[in-house]
Amino acid sequence: MKHAERGHASTPCFGSNAAFTLTEVVISLMILMLVFQGILKAYTTACQRSEWSAHSLAAQSLAAQNVEAMRAAQWDPQNSPAVDEGGLTNFTSVDILDVTGTGATKTKVYATNVVTVTMVSANPPLRQIRADCIWAFKPRGLFTNTVVTLRAPDQ
Repeated sequence: MKHAERGHASTPCFGSNAAFTLTEVVISLMILMLVFQGILKAYTTACQRSEWSAHSLAAQSLAAQNVEAMRAAQWDPQNSPAVDEGGLTNFTSVDILDVTGTGATKTKVYATNVVTVTMVSANPPLRQIRADCIWAFKPRGLFTNTVVTLRAPDQ
């Protein structure tokens, strides 16, 4: 009862310690603004990285598709007459990357595919098939995805 008689328990606190100063409010708002800025920067960076990954995966798939097309060509030098559907043919094509998007973000991304077939060895016969898929990502420039494989005639 001695505390209640002195007024400690029910006396409201008025004076200089009752509220935040303008300096404290401004500093806390600045800290809050920096936190929100960091969150927004992290979000936009994550979106950009995921979009780049989608483009890179589509380019890698396109390069692998070109290599598989060359590997599917029939090649049998031991046959009479020799069969060589793919030959040492080099070609370049322009294709659209298979990336998804909706609304305003749905843009076509073109990629240049360069397929090079070179003879590595005549005995035993062995060829190298190389596919380069060159594509552009607007904020960061040009990128190249490459697939290289070797092929023997009996494969």
